[in-house]
Amino acid sequence: MANTLTAAAPSCRACGASLSRTFVDLGMSPLCQTQIHAKDLNHGEIFYPLHAYLCTACWLVQLEEYVSPSVIFSESYPYFSSFSDSWVDHARRYVDQMQREQGIGPNSFVVELASNDGYLLQHFVAAGVRCLGVEPTAGTAQAAIGKGIPTEVKFFGTALAERLRAEKGAADLVLGNNVLAHVPDLNDFVGGVARLLGPQGFCTFEFPHLMRLMEFNQFDTIYHEHFSYFSLTAVSAVLARHGLTMFDVEELPTHGGSLRIYAQLAVSGRRALTPRVAGLIDREESEGVRDLATYDRFQGRVHATKRGLLRFLIGAREASKTVVGYGAPGKGNTLLNYCGIGTDFLSYTVDRNPVKKGTWTPGTRIPILDPDEIARTRPDYVLILPWNLREEIERKMAFVREWGGKFVVPIPAVEIS
Repeated sequence: MANTLTAAAPSCRACGASLSRTFVDLGMSPLCQTQIHAKDLNHGEIFYPLHAYLCTACWLVQLEEYVSPSVIFSESYPYFSSFSDSWVDHARRYVDQMQREQGIGPNSFVVELASNDGYLLQHFVAAGVRCLGVEPTAGTAQAAIGKGIPTEVKFFGTALAERLRAEKGAADLVLGNNVLAHVPDLNDFVGGVARLLGPQGFCTFEFPHLMRLMEFNQFDTIYHEHFSYFSLTAVSAVLARHGLTMFDVEELPTHGGSLRIYAQLAVSGRRALTPRVAGLIDREESEGVRDLATYDRFQGRVHATKRGLLRFLIGAREASKTVVGYGAPGKGNTLLNYCGIGTDFLSYTVDRNPVKKGTWTPGTRIPILDPDEIARTRPDYVLILPWNLREEIERKMAFVREWGGKFVVPIPAVEIS
């Protein structure tokens, strides 16, 4: 009888159920938010499985914790939110909305979890609102502190929440943009939010919507620092486990389709439930959020996108056309590694972030240069890796069209414009 090797089934980080159902397997990949410096070009890299599972008990899609957050979000973590003008403007509009619609003002206390370089809290500071950032990466935290934003350089959880409440008081608003996905100990994190909120406080979280990820084939948003992928159905169960209940939800265009959820302590009930919550839950049901076939179709679409992108790149190369990249985001590194795209197809990529310029992409070792290199070399095609910023990038780089250059977007399928 032949020997059969099987890995031990992991457990769901939300409900503890055994995970045996594959959502998508993207092979092996290095940590996507790292850059390779010149001194490391002759050294190896560690690749980890990029295998997402579906919990059929609570419908949370998730990766195993292959790498500790303390390794991923180290002092050299290179992502600075303020390098995206559209994202900073998104944050400004959010702050205006919280003041106008939710009564956040000078007497309020606002805490942002994963506050990065102060891209959002700077707007609350300007409005005279007392605030605190919690950010584990020292480099981005120092940038926020330099803007006059008080910042705790720590990972958030129940222990820190209890200390902050004792030292600074209960929060009127706890917010987190694109942080829920980054938390391996989801219950400790959400439990901390519940402990930090005052009796009349509320929290908001933004995250890419799993249903849109599937609809638009956004597989490149799956990478090791994103531990979880949420539908409204799945996140509501996580909140309820810790005494939090949703009272509103907004659908946003950011990151290819995101949700902003609003929740309060279930015992307070201060804010009335809006019909948008039940309406979106019902729509998720109609889209198959509890139907295994919905998830099973995703892997085939991912394979098709990979083949389509490689066909374009091979055709461009055989026609002696030059292709370069714009951006070096985490999603771009997932795409490049999964598709096996190196300098044989992509001569270089560019990025505005000075931390990334002059380094190479992980795994694929594509040089990351200054955006001015595009004007100098005049490529035939610019592959936009942060496709969620497509409009901003095409506007900034409109001069590419002066020599007949075109933009290429890889997701959900290759589009040339």
